[in-house]
Amino acid sequence: MKINMGKSDKTIRLILGIIVLVFGGWNISTVYGIVSLAVGILLIATSLTGKCPAYVPLGISTNKSSK
Repeated sequence: MKINMGKSDKTIRLILGIIVLVFGGWNISTVYGIVSLAVGILLIATSLTGKCPAYVPLGISTNKSSK
């Protein structure tokens, strides 16, 4: 899978991932906390790799160099 995320997309996901992780960490004993941690980790992982699996079937690419 090639990189399909642009710089601004990666930055937004990284910031949102950190925010979601912080809020999820406060409620780790609840279902909301566990789901928040999973979503935060997913956002950060996709931000660091530059690859979003959900973009592939939709044909979306925010990476300007791949167009």
